[in-house]
Amino acid sequence: MGLRDLHILPKFRDGWSYLYVEHCKVDQDNKAIAVHDARGKVPVPCASLSLLMLGPGTSITHAAIRTLAQNGCLVMWTGEEGVRFYAQGMGETRKAYRLIHQARLASSPPLRLTVVRRLYQMRFDEPLDPGLTLREIRGKEGIRVRQAYALASRETGVPWKGRRYKGGDWYSADPVNRALSAANSCLYGICHAAIVSMGYSPALGFIHTGRMLSFVYDIADLYKTDISIPLAFRVTAEGEDRLESRVRRRCRDLFKERNLLARIASDIDRVLDLRTEARPDSVDPDSDPALPGDLWDPEEGTVAGGVSYGKADGGGEPGGGDNT
Repeated sequence: MGLRDLHILPKFRDGWSYLYVEHCKVDQDNKAIAVHDARGKVPVPCASLSLLMLGPGTSITHAAIRTLAQNGCLVMWTGEEGVRFYAQGMGETRKAYRLIHQARLASSPPLRLTVVRRLYQMRFDEPLDPGLTLREIRGKEGIRVRQAYALASRETGVPWKGRRYKGGDWYSADPVNRALSAANSCLYGICHAAIVSMGYSPALGFIHTGRMLSFVYDIADLYKTDISIPLAFRVTAEGEDRLESRVRRRCRDLFKERNLLARIASDIDRVLDLRTEARPDSVDPDSDPALPGDLWDPEEGTVAGGVSYGKADGGGEPGGGDNT
């Protein structure tokens, strides 16, 4: 039987970060999943797992996908070393109020600009001058990122010649660029999982636009100079053997050490200024997937769904909704 009440799941901010697997088979194992490869079977409890990344050579059963979905674990199909994104599953909420709030902000230029400035401000220690234009802020951000690369290079002794990545030719990049791509991929994955799990859209970005992962890039950029850039340089300085897999493991450990899941969840709500009054106080779809949703009304905002409005007095009676 499927899980009906999502409230019994651990909150995203309390879960593990992610698991990357490749060249294996994933199937259901009791109420969890198991990973099978040439070395044997590894059971994986998935109720607290936020993201499962499936790399090349991976097959997964329908039962395993169902178990992961019921436990609120996002599934992503990725390319080699987790650096390409192909597809995703669902998050762990059926509520839409966060997505509606995000869409309202993204579709109003003044409101969008407010979010853009807030996103940039969160990257700087000092307050940004309110008189700065967006182009001037982008210039300051470019300087900040270049300084982060230069600092990491000086501290680790790893030479830095600039950010270079050629799609389709992974090993043409130098080791530190490959490490950066692997670290950023892990960061994108966990930010993507947070966005979907909380009920936001990964496509409705504010700084970034035009891509299906625009909001993922907006959120991930909050943490690159603090997490993925210094980590990639440190791991590269330790040697090139199994570089990408070592980067992924260190990312997982650092995400846990920095409590990144909780940080991402609170930062997203802070970026979008999600206040209590934006949250619905009517039906809760996370408690039962069969509950009817509200109906939009131009005068009242919303009216109750799942009722019949065909009576002469304009009232309604239960059972007339189209989603019951």
